[in-house]
Amino acid sequence: MKLRSLIAAICLVSLTNIVGATLPDSLLHRYAAEMLIIGFRGDSVETDPDIKRYLQEIRPGGIILFDIDLTSGGGLGTRNIKSRDQVPHLTSEMKKIAGYPLFIAVDQEGGLVQRLKPRYGYSPLPSAYHLGTEVNHLDSTDFYARLMASQLKEAGVNMNLAPELDIHRDDCPVIGKLDRGYSSSPDSVAIHAGKTIERLAEQGIISVGKHFPGHGSAISDSHYGLTDVTSTWTEAELIPFKTLIDSGNLQAIMTAHIFNRNIDPDLPATLSHKILTGLLRDKLGFDGVIITDDMYMKGIIDNYSIEQAVIMAINAGADMMIMGNNINTGYEADRPDKIIEIIVRAVKDGKIPEQRLIDAHNRISNLQNRL
Repeated sequence: MKLRSLIAAICLVSLTNIVGATLPDSLLHRYAAEMLIIGFRGDSVETDPDIKRYLQEIRPGGIILFDIDLTSGGGLGTRNIKSRDQVPHLTSEMKKIAGYPLFIAVDQEGGLVQRLKPRYGYSPLPSAYHLGTEVNHLDSTDFYARLMASQLKEAGVNMNLAPELDIHRDDCPVIGKLDRGYSSSPDSVAIHAGKTIERLAEQGIISVGKHFPGHGSAISDSHYGLTDVTSTWTEAELIPFKTLIDSGNLQAIMTAHIFNRNIDPDLPATLSHKILTGLLRDKLGFDGVIITDDMYMKGIIDNYSIEQAVIMAINAGADMMIMGNNINTGYEADRPDKIIEIIVRAVKDGKIPEQRLIDAHNRISNLQNRL
């Protein structure tokens, strides 16, 4: 009887330890770092101390490349991208130093939004609107998607923060007026974006559809402040996302820093559990990686502290967060370190469930396996 009691007591203690177990600090820091896609200044690993330290010590999930350094007011070629010969050298060195499946991302949509510009030796790519509306022949979209894919692969880029799944509206300053949306028809958007995703995948490049749950109807720009689409957004804007999720080809989606009372009366999409988990995960059935738009855009940072925003985004369902360090809030070399500490401390304090980091890690790992 005493032996049975002793065994029962040991089992109870063991069970208590399992239930209350937490990740060791090393793993907690690793999982937190994986959630970051970070930017840096410089065009080579040899000359920039930040990127070498990031890859060797922090080990982020991804790096985002820009051609213009907005933090210094510089012009073209002042950041990471300077020439068609220089970019592959940079990306190759980064992968070599990292030694793990590192996401290297750019915004390469075509038209006015392309980091790999003709100025640097790349072939020009037409805008999504030109392909989806002015031409509207899938053969043309296919041709330029193949060209885009080949240039990204040559550059060593394996994640494209595109295509746009937002609908086109003439009065949207950040989408419509820049010809970034394929069409005003959600079905047409899905068809043309789907072709682009397909061709990029053939070259081992991950596409990130954006901006969920739809930024195309916005009449202001979330780069510069809170954007409310309550009176302009319609459920039709979900069609491109739903269609491509159902196809099984869309593996990553970027959030929008937009406020939409139709879905959540209190929080912008990036910070909303109702939108990222309730709508995107549960209703639309998306189980890929959710990536936030840059967390230092004014649509977020003017209304929340970065600590609040990071905790809320993760709890909402975000798996990765962009910290491009290329916003007019300025460049901070230790910004990634601060964000990792925010995440680690929040988990230890019970503000972020440990399971959220585990789930994000599993999704990130699955996406890395596609590289």
